[in-house]
Amino acid sequence: MKTSELTGAALDWAVAKCEGLLAFGYEDDMGLLKITLSTGETEYFIPTVKWEQGGPIIEREQMSIEWTGEDWMAYIEHDEESFGPTPLIAAMRCYVASKLGDDIEIPEGLA
Repeated sequence: MKTSELTGAALDWAVAKCEGLLAFGYEDDMGLLKITLSTGETEYFIPTVKWEQGGPIIEREQMSIEWTGEDWMAYIEHDEESFGPTPLIAAMRCYVASKLGDDIEIPEGLA
């Protein structure tokens, strides 16, 4: 699937993959990604919606985000740029593209 087209749980899953958070499992809970922690507990991982999850990634990766007049654009200087309807979606697409490329395999249940 094209990284530029990822949304919802599929995009959250791809971000979790980049972050190394899928080792203990995951599930799609009505369109929201739930990951299993090493403790056996589960928590929602939705960096495309929650600034407290997506924000630290944006800061760590030193992304810039700006409004283009039509869409949000996120970019990592001299590397990758992505667009989306919200700043977090644009930024998480940019992050995934920079780590996994422009086309990635998504599990069937999430695609």
